[in-house]
Amino acid sequence: MKTWLLAAVLGAMLIGAIALSARLWTSMDNAVGAHGWAALIIGAVLTFVVGAGLMALVFFSSRRGYDEDDREP
Repeated sequence: MKTWLLAAVLGAMLIGAIALSARLWTSMDNAVGAHGWAALIIGAVLTFVVGAGLMALVFFSSRRGYDEDDREP
């Protein structure tokens, strides 16, 4: 029950944030130019690549044993 309530509250907050962002975005009278869209797309792609690279390093480090303790019991 507690987990379900937390998920419901977080989902409602996400929906509210998306709705507010969409309303603010459409209420502006300035349009985003080509350079703005390019910066947005490049930033999103680079963020994804960095995140995927860091996750790959985590799995690589875990599988190779770099995270293990060096001490012998």
